[in-house]
Amino acid sequence: MAETKGRPGNPFAMENSAISEILGKWKNKQSPLLMTLHEIQKNRGYISRESTLEISEALDIPLARIYEVLTFNNYFKLSPPGDVVISVCTGTACHLKGSGQLLKKLEKVLGIHIGETTSDGRFHLQYVRCIGCCSLAPALVINGKVYSKVDPLQIKQILAEWQGEARESVDEL
Repeated sequence: MAETKGRPGNPFAMENSAISEILGKWKNKQSPLLMTLHEIQKNRGYISRESTLEISEALDIPLARIYEVLTFNNYFKLSPPGDVVISVCTGTACHLKGSGQLLKKLEKVLGIHIGETTSDGRFHLQYVRCIGCCSLAPALVINGKVYSKVDPLQIKQILAEWQGEARESVDEL
């Protein structure tokens, strides 16, 4: 049976057999845990409790050790991210040019904090250390699309591009 994030048409959904395939790929390698977690995260978008149980059994690694790795690295998500992932660059150039103000504005407009997903599952807000676009600071990335030299006053307009049918809800904020 397919394990999904709870929303139909989810591009991060993975069959449990796909997890088994990933485990088979890394099982006999030295230190397979991190590579297994990265590949599951890449394909699913997060690491589910069910995945950790399967990894623990297949790789004979205690569940506590798996969660040590998952919670140490902020790359890994333990719950499904939103359909639209907003990554705000906090590298030196972006920080100096106002990425903190962008984060505050996004938190206010979306009603969530960094690392959270809106209750409708639409938006997920996170920060990243650097996206490598220092000359475009401050920058953010939404589902792979880079926005450069972003001013906090542009946030509602940018979100409206991703809001789709519910565009008016962003306008009301």
